[in-house]
Amino acid sequence: MSSPPLRQLALQGAAAILILSLAWPYYGLRGEAMPWLETSLAIGAAALLFATLSRQPWWWRVIHGGFMPLVWFTHTLAIDPGWFLLAAILLLLVYRGALTGQVPLYLSNKQTVQALADLLAERGDSRFLDLGAGVGSTTVPLADALPESHFTGVENAPLTWLAGRLLSVGRPNLAWRWDDLWQARLGDYDVVYAFLSPAPMPRLWEKVQAEMKPGSLFISNSFPVPGATPDRVIEVACSPARPLYCYQR
Repeated sequence: MSSPPLRQLALQGAAAILILSLAWPYYGLRGEAMPWLETSLAIGAAALLFATLSRQPWWWRVIHGGFMPLVWFTHTLAIDPGWFLLAAILLLLVYRGALTGQVPLYLSNKQTVQALADLLAERGDSRFLDLGAGVGSTTVPLADALPESHFTGVENAPLTWLAGRLLSVGRPNLAWRWDDLWQARLGDYDVVYAFLSPAPMPRLWEKVQAEMKPGSLFISNSFPVPGATPDRVIEVACSPARPLYCYQR
């Protein structure tokens, strides 16, 4: 079975093939140049139709509908290709998780950090692991607020890892690791926190059940575990809503 990114690429490719297979013979027989603006709009419309028929989320429909028209518009700007290469490298350095695991970069807000600090204070001294820790927006303030607890952040995007590493300097109760979250040993921690996306949650829950010890706590920001009932849901006072789904092991 193909991965979701490949399925989205296949959908866009199907729309392009459909429109071009009709447009090329038509304009070729008429001896006319291909009207690329109209063709790109037609490809976008076909991709939007395919995305709608396949019940894609609304943001994928927007992406599919606008992708080819944006390609045409960008082409008209005659931008040096080197800039696109640079942009691609920077995106990979910052959003590696989105490309390899469908995990975009999310930053926990101050209200969420305070809610986590209150929860950890209830539990007492803890060993806390942040899976996909970004730039340390969760672990750094928690380490400052709870000096008796120990915090570990795991991140695998180079630039965000570097930013978090620099921010963690001078905090002896904070360890910063460049690693794949799937390689993390969850059994070493009392509390495991994740702010990922819906895509990896079923697999992560299997890992949580297999590795976390009785009495430990798994917390997912915003994305509940499919098919599992949380023991507690903390409604964080922020907009948009970012509930914390807590699962006691």
